Amino acid sequence: MNLQKHRLRLLKRITPKPVTKYVGHQSWTAENLCVDSEHNDIHYHTTRWDALCPYIDVTEEMLANAPKPFIVYALPPQSPFGVPINDRYGLVDVSQQSFWDDERRVRKFKELDKLCKNFVCTEHVVAGSDLTVEDLFEMGGDHFAAYYIDDREVEGFVDYIRNLDVLILQAHTPEGELILTDVSILLPDQQQVYGSFCQWNREFKNRSPGIYACLLACRWAAQNGYRYYNLGPVDDYGYKALFVTDFEPIYAIGLSDLDHPLALDPSSPLNTDFKADQINQIYRTQALKKRANSA
Repeated sequence: MNLQKHRLRLLKRITPKPVTKYVGHQSWTAENLCVDSEHNDIHYHTTRWDALCPYIDVTEEMLANAPKPFIVYALPPQSPFGVPINDRYGLVDVSQQSFWDDERRVRKFKELDKLCKNFVCTEHVVAGSDLTVEDLFEMGGDHFAAYYIDDREVEGFVDYIRNLDVLILQAHTPEGELILTDVSILLPDQQQVYGSFCQWNREFKNRSPGIYACLLACRWAAQNGYRYYNLGPVDDYGYKALFVTDFEPIYAIGLSDLDHPLALDPSSPLNTDFKADQINQIYRTQALKKRANSA
């Protein structure tokens, strides 16, 4: 037994620890970079920040370490990497009075306030470094399960926010029953509040709690000096149209062997999100590539 323990100690000493790399708000190793994804039983890879985080930075080293097929969504608009795909971020310019004065919105917001007038609403700004994976599952576990959000993507969210603040909005009944928890990342450099996820009690479906959470987040952003509330991708979510004032392209990278089943499936994300000539295109333009290489 002692010999076995000695061998284990020796093994730990000689096994190199994964090297952690840093880029943007992210840290990664070759072992934790990728999350398994699937389309029509075809396996491919995304990043661990894919489901819950905005503006994912990449490096050539990161891309070289990732197994193919590999898709990275939502690179920063100012990044030299990525190409615009067939989806958009929906931004709400909460700093413009015209947003709040729009006749349809005024009417709809009054209806929401009336429906939710008995909600007891709270708002807390929390340092991301204070939140754990367990905290996130407590606030959003049902949501993660319903939308097939991988545990590693929850870990990626905790990694992403370690140097950022997070806005947590909640609503309860007067008796204390939890109705909704909405979690957003505060991005002061982009003047944005980014809506990461909202978990709400299905028993209150007739009160539209998910939409009401968007209204609460917009009001908080306006009251706290942010210009935009970012609703995330919007083209598949019609209810977000009530809020959107501006659209922002979503940039992405899709890497794959062209004879891989994912590339050959016309319904796969490689073909529905990207144009044919964009697959395996890493840089947005040659000019941006030169700028990145000289940085």
